[in-house]
Amino acid sequence: MQALTRACLGLGTLLVMTTWAVFGLAQDAQKAPAKVIILVPQDDAILTIDGEKSNQRGEKRTFETPPLEPGKKYFYNVTVFWEPNNYTKITRKRKVNVYAGKDVTVDLRKHDPNQPDDIVVRYVPTPQEVVEAMLKLANVKEGDIVYDLGCGDGRLPVTAVSKFKAKKGIGYDIDPERIKDSEETAKRAGVTDKVEFRLGDVLKIKDLSDANVVTLYMGDDLNNQLKPILQKTLKPGSRVVSHRFLMGDWKPEKTETIDVSGVPYKIHLWTIGKTPQPQRKPVEKIDDDQ
Repeated sequence: MQALTRACLGLGTLLVMTTWAVFGLAQDAQKAPAKVIILVPQDDAILTIDGEKSNQRGEKRTFETPPLEPGKKYFYNVTVFWEPNNYTKITRKRKVNVYAGKDVTVDLRKHDPNQPDDIVVRYVPTPQEVVEAMLKLANVKEGDIVYDLGCGDGRLPVTAVSKFKAKKGIGYDIDPERIKDSEETAKRAGVTDKVEFRLGDVLKIKDLSDANVVTLYMGDDLNNQLKPILQKTLKPGSRVVSHRFLMGDWKPEKTETIDVSGVPYKIHLWTIGKTPQPQRKPVEKIDDDQ
């Protein structure tokens, strides 16, 4: 009797275990992976997903998740890093929500102002002749406050106050070594009382309302991200001058080319509240005597 009872119990246990195993298989059968399609800015960009580097190349990358339980929301942290030129490095991050059995496309080619990029620009000094041409194009004069975003060694704010008689020059840079260089430049010129250098990310500047002039040598990507800050916070009549780089669909009202030892340098001017005038073609003159 005891042996029979044990046998029955053993059979019952086996039935329960089998039932749960079948139930578990049924649950697993309901699980499904998700396909994530990621569009990146350029084909050699480095893509990482939850810290794992992808070996794929090209501007379209695809990966499949492990099987996921239906009805639940999962997420992945996606990061893309690329260098649009030899002195700009950009890191863009997104949190991607995924669901079992569903495809999702993530476009990392587009900048999201609500999720700012991390942008690092390698320091390349602007020739002094170009510095002075930029300040002249901006019509810097006595009483003006000049901001230089990405100030490098400080030569532009220092020149603005020492040669163009600006009231104050303010430089921003993300590199502490460049801030030290700027302070040394100001000391040598004897204008430490008229300039100020601030360590920080230019994309985190919230207000430039006291500036009359803003100068830039930052790259197209940074210029484009700075554009709404400049347009929103600068007062009408403020001037913006950029060495080389443009601002997308915000067309400059004037562009000049400066020759330095046979090398051409372009500089561009925008004025807040002023619409660029279209360039008119010259009227062909007709000689009535012919």
